[in-house]
Amino acid sequence: MKPFDKVYFVGCGGIGMAALERYFLSQGKEVGGYDRTPSDLTRALADEGVKITYDPSAEAIPPQFRNPDDTLVVYTPAVPDSHPGLQYFRNNGFEVIKRAAVLGIVTRNSKAICFAGTHGKTTTSSMAAHILHSSTGCNAFLGGILRNYNSNLLLSTTSPYSVIEADEYDRSFHQLTPYIAVITSTDPDHLDIYGTEEAYLESFAHFTELIVPSGKLLVHTGLKLKPRPNESVEVYTYSRDEGDFHASNIRHTDGDIIFDFNAPDGTVIRDITLGVPVDINIENAIAALGAVWLTGTLDPDSARNAIASFMGPKRRFEFWLKEKGPKGRAIIDDYAHHPDELKASISSVRALYPDRHLTVAFQPHLYSRTRDFAPEFAQALSLADSVILLDIYPARELPIPGVTSQIIADDIKKADTVVIPKQDLINTIKTRNFDILMTVGAGDICDLLPQIVAEVTK
Repeated sequence: MKPFDKVYFVGCGGIGMAALERYFLSQGKEVGGYDRTPSDLTRALADEGVKITYDPSAEAIPPQFRNPDDTLVVYTPAVPDSHPGLQYFRNNGFEVIKRAAVLGIVTRNSKAICFAGTHGKTTTSSMAAHILHSSTGCNAFLGGILRNYNSNLLLSTTSPYSVIEADEYDRSFHQLTPYIAVITSTDPDHLDIYGTEEAYLESFAHFTELIVPSGKLLVHTGLKLKPRPNESVEVYTYSRDEGDFHASNIRHTDGDIIFDFNAPDGTVIRDITLGVPVDINIENAIAALGAVWLTGTLDPDSARNAIASFMGPKRRFEFWLKEKGPKGRAIIDDYAHHPDELKASISSVRALYPDRHLTVAFQPHLYSRTRDFAPEFAQALSLADSVILLDIYPARELPIPGVTSQIIADDIKKADTVVIPKQDLINTIKTRNFDILMTVGAGDICDLLPQIVAEVTK
């Protein structure tokens, strides 16, 4: 790669792209980019110095980013090849690379701890980054805004470790070279890219081949995945209750979840309290602690304090309202957009509020995912008492004939269900006396949360 002083991001408003933009700003580079619409994140990036345009035309590219000799162009696969700005760069001699290729450079220049999986990777990578940052330090490129730091990027000038969320979409994680790879789950997703579950699993198997010799692989127990790491790579397993790393002595007391962490050498770190006390985070914490243990830097007291102080990424089981008392209402937002994630999130709320009426407002993400998993989404949503289904958030896709939120609603059992456009959500909530409300999905349903909270707390 030739030297460059400027970096231009096509699709700069994504959370993963934002971390790289902030990283290059910290390196003294001039940074610009395009995104389709303004958001809280793009406005924050602009305040930090990123020069952003929302006009896709080539003419809108700022003049300082029009020299192929000093400008690197980074794009996300979510941007179509027909994008005029992207075409301009490709047709005029610029070096144009995917976001994942930039992360690949980072992994080759550090001891990279890469977290992959259909779900769980954002929380586990964030936990591991928080553990390391609280002790030895690390660089971290995360898929969510970590509430402890109000950022998805952590920087260190001294640590050899980089924590990276490894995205399987478009096989992006094949650009990485992990020192330690963690695989949380391999339930099929992104079938618009992979086509079949077999191809999806093969992609994860290839990812394990990319681990450096004498590196380490940590895999959740019971996966269909058949890893293929180099014979010098050490392979470990984890889960909540079994594996080389696991929890024991789990206690639920006064709203807290406390457990002991068990490592394969017999080490036990006792009385770890979850900062975000939901059951799924027991397993997430085991993965994060296991990954840091594999670096040889895990300090019991520091790790215990880090897990207790971990606030979680934004939009991962985030409370927006939490009234006290046995009849206090709660509003919880979660990013879940795969059926297994949705089921785990709803089950966690059920465990926290076992005798309360649960309303779930769900915005499906992608037509293809809705088509491929409609029955599984319906099964997960049937765990709620009431369901409000929004129209599908299209993201990068065009509509697919016959695929709407109604195909999920048709299979929901044991739940009062309505299908509405997003703009009707506030009024629909006003007419329902909810106990516990969840807003769920990877689209823009979260944009309505300030209005929802303001309305129900009048």
